[in-house]
Order: sequence, then structure tokens, then C-alpha cells
Amino acid sequence: METTSRVSAQAPAAEGGPQLPSAGRTVGDYLRAPFPWYGLDEAFTGPRWLMQVGTAADGAVEHGSIGHGDEPSVWGEAGAAGEPRDKFAVVVTVAAHPSRRSADGTGMLEATSVSSAAWLAGVGLLSFTWPGQMDHTLRDSWLEQQTETAWALADDLDGPEWSRLSLPVDGVAASFHYRESEFGWVLAGTTEAGVHLGAYGRGMSAYGLGFAVVKDVSAYA
Repeated sequence: METTSRVSAQAPAAEGGPQLPSAGRTVGDYLRAPFPWYGLDEAFTGPRWLMQVGTAADGAVEHGSIGHGDEPSVWGEAGAAGEPRDKFAVVVTVAAHPSRRSADGTGMLEATSVSSAAWLAGVGLLSFTWPGQMDHTLRDSWLEQQTETAWALADDLDGPEWSRLSLPVDGVAASFHYRESEFGWVLAGTTEAGVHLGAYGRGMSAYGLGFAVVKDVSAYA
């Protein structure tokens, strides 16, 4: 799969614990990106918040996430059965580029693709998921297994686990790869603006969403 390295683009879940929205919420990191950020379009009127950015080995901003709705907690970690889940959608923006030499000339940076966005969205959803009745000591093993599954699914976007979903991007219909699981939904596609888009969520239907360039990312800080 043409994607960013699983080290440089590693998701929070694979690092041993959930990345809460408030962690890494530094608008300066977003402003350093040489590409536009995407979020839900203006039809969504709820809260919006910055999450985190990912960088390449040379420090260049490669991708990042913007949240919408409730700031999610880890589902399944606590709470009585039947407790309402958080309602949120997170949009992941990934710079679209071919493989190229790093800025410091010390190595090659891998290409990104729609699969990159699909994997980042898949493990992003996992970072806010904890299977009910699972002992805390087993979660690392579960996360490792599920992260590998998310990687395999992202590498097979034409496989049976995915369907197609048409959603507006900057007001124009675009095709996305879409899948659902017991933990929520994940989708991935691309844009005409030089970025790939991933998204994941729970409690909010993906079918009514639309995406648009964020005009002022600093307003989300």
C-alpha cells in the first residue's frame, strides 16, 4: 500500500492509549501545514475542535484531525449497559503526494493515498473504543490486533468490507469508500485540493455529512 510509514503516521491507539481531543491541540501545528484542512461543511452547526497533527521524519506536517460534536471518551471503558454513546465525527486530512526525498536529504518519504486516510481513520476510531468486559491488561493486545486489521482493510478498499458512499466535498459530489463496525463507521476518499480525506464517527450518521475546506483553522483552537 502506498501510504505514510506506520511509524511516522502512527495513530494514538497504537501508542498504548487514547489520544484525547484536548491533547496536542496546538493551532500553530495546523498553521504550518502546506495544504488545506477539511472539516464538516456549514450544515453542521455543533462544536468543532482541534485534535492532533502527524509529521514526517523531517518535521513536515503530513496529516491531522478535526473533531465535530461531542468530545469522545473511550467507549466501553465504563458506564452502564445502554448508556448513550458520544456523538461525534472526526475528519482526517492527509497531504496527497508521491514518494519523495525528505527535506533534509537523508531518506525517502513514502507516498500517500486514499488508503493512508482509511487507515488513519480506522485506527482513530479504535483509539476511542474499548470492548465491553475486557480486562485492562488485555487492551494492548486487542489494540495491536485491531490496528493490523485496520491496516489490512485499508489496503483492500475494493474488498467486500467496503461499500461506496457519495458525499459532497466543497459542494461537489465525491465518491468515498465506507464501512461500518460495532464500534462506529469509517470512510475515505480524495479531493481536488491536493489532499485525501478520512473520517470516522459514532452516534452521527455518515450519510448526511458534507466536507469543506476550513476557512480559519485558528477559530477552532
